[in-house]
Amino acid sequence: MLRIRGRRTALTALALAASAGLAAPASTMAAPRTVVQPDVPAIAENVPADVLAALAPTIIGAVSTPGFIAGGGTVGILAQARALLAIPGIPAQVKSTLGRVITFLDGSGGGGPDLPPASGPRIAQFLYPTIGKGCIGPTSDSVGTALAVPGPAVLPPPGPKPGQTAFVLTALGTKVAAPLQNPPLVVQWINLDTRHSGTQPLTTEAALNTEGPATVSAIADTGSGRIAAVISGSLTTTTATSETRTCAFAPTLGFFTVP
Repeated sequence: MLRIRGRRTALTALALAASAGLAAPASTMAAPRTVVQPDVPAIAENVPADVLAALAPTIIGAVSTPGFIAGGGTVGILAQARALLAIPGIPAQVKSTLGRVITFLDGSGGGGPDLPPASGPRIAQFLYPTIGKGCIGPTSDSVGTALAVPGPAVLPPPGPKPGQTAFVLTALGTKVAAPLQNPPLVVQWINLDTRHSGTQPLTTEAALNTEGPATVSAIADTGSGRIAAVISGSLTTTTATSETRTCAFAPTLGFFTVP
């Protein structure tokens, strides 16, 4: 069973630090602006996330299958979320989160979220931290926190521009991320309003947390609209003596709006 571990405050602090040096791709994708729906917030620590994680294959299928999103809606993902909500005995907070996922997907979530503070960007934390088996040591797992920073973000340039999203994952307790990530952690995203989708590796090019813990990132041309994203894959770390360790992280999900 996948469970949330670690301190939420530590995750947020590392996330904010990681977002400060992101590098953007050369081009952007124009997309129509949509009404901003409230982002789906992360669940609390130590709440089982298995039910939420079950949405990952459906989102990945939407990314990889042309025509999966029909009529401007989110038929497959929405149907899966409703089916999961009907499972008896799921934790109350997971049930509440699934309800928010459904209103995000069907567009009934109402107005936008509170404005971000003037001193920093708007951070959309993924629904739950993910576990990397054996990332710290043979019997020591790492808690990975993932987040999205919708552009335009008030960051040291060249941060995410309008219509772009920065994705960041930090693996708590690990050493430095190795320059070569093979295989890498990957973000798979779909814009539910424009039907654009993409897959992109998270890399060390932005040189975030160069003394550890391992942090990888990417900036994607998501366009404006409601975004569903999955981050999963492998992370390789290295020590001062060039000893490397590769571990796999279970999928984690994010639902947010790019204005």
